[in-house]
Amino acid sequence: MHVNGRVGLVCLAVIAWLALPSAARAQTDEIQVYDAGIAGPGKFNLTYHANFTPDGLKTPAFSGALISNHSLNGAFEWAYGARPWLELGLYLPLYSITGEQGAKINGGKLRLLFVAPNADERRFFYGMNFEFSYNAKHWDPRRYTSEIRPIVGVHYRPWDFIFNPILDNSWRGGFAALDFAPASRIAYHLDKSWAVAAEQYSDFGELRAILPSAQQSQQAWAVVDHYAKLDVEAGIGFGLNAASDKITLKLILSRDLN
Repeated sequence: MHVNGRVGLVCLAVIAWLALPSAARAQTDEIQVYDAGIAGPGKFNLTYHANFTPDGLKTPAFSGALISNHSLNGAFEWAYGARPWLELGLYLPLYSITGEQGAKINGGKLRLLFVAPNADERRFFYGMNFEFSYNAKHWDPRRYTSEIRPIVGVHYRPWDFIFNPILDNSWRGGFAALDFAPASRIAYHLDKSWAVAAEQYSDFGELRAILPSAQQSQQAWAVVDHYAKLDVEAGIGFGLNAASDKITLKLILSRDLN
């Protein structure tokens, strides 16, 4: 069977397995739109994620949750290129630092990322990411959650257009209870080393009960990327309604380890 056919069958099988419901998300350790790029076969990669909320929500998303205002959230993401179409990932540790609650470990995540090989060389690219999380009680009301992240995009150089229609899953209630939290990105490459981008991150709530617009999480981002031995992505996000953090900053550093 063709490699892309195998990828498709695996993705469908995992989607069927994961199609159990989700809970509304609180904070996040990773603010990133996936572009189907992965580590090469046999390559190890380390990505550091950090986001800080200088002006955020001051009430917890659920009882006992961390408050996002003035919080620093982050993760160390370890990745291995297992095949030209498969990357394995481990997020450990996931952490938060807040003024009121101090330093906290938030849990850990495993990741399986299936893609069409050599995505950066394709006009149309696609993939599917699956994450499986173990959560501390202050991070998520569910101990175990997962993410289904389809990836679709077009390279129309110097432009990129990417969409991640993310579905979050907390293993209860059926497909209609999955939480719809899409992310999108439009980027313009100034040259081989620099790009600027606009990103959008949303959370509409469960598919069976989309939240009123005033209760949805909606953030628009301005982002700059620098591509080198150490890739750097930095951005500032602005909340578009009262249910969103007003200002969030992010920094992502990524480097191959071999």
